[in-house]
Amino acid sequence: MDRAQNLALLIGRVLMSWIFISGGWSKLLAATATQTAFGQRYGLPLPMVAWLVAVIVELGGGLALLLGLYTRFVGLVLAVWCVVTALVAHTNFADRVQEIQFHKNMAMAGGFLFVFAVGAGIYSVDRLRTRYR
Repeated sequence: MDRAQNLALLIGRVLMSWIFISGGWSKLLAATATQTAFGQRYGLPLPMVAWLVAVIVELGGGLALLLGLYTRFVGLVLAVWCVVTALVAHTNFADRVQEIQFHKNMAMAGGFLFVFAVGAGIYSVDRLRTRYR
């Protein structure tokens, strides 16, 4: 891969991680409100556990993606996460906003499958880890 392609991978990781870092951070800061929404709005059992998983996947996964750390694994996890959250939270297709959110999640899942397939590129912690083995 040439430098331009590696730069594109870095910029793509930054852009894709942004929504997860922001969302995970918001869930972390608004723990009670998020847990209430998970239980009442989405009917999830064990909203505290759902909140903890969401924070770990979104904030932890977003930061790992940003840094390019365990990128292929994180890409796969976030792809699955996007599909699951689309099915749990965005299936009210009578609401156009929810339909758009569903499609956004599915498109992001596709992007994360590319991350899984291609990896982080040279501008990443993964590259440093493998370079010094």
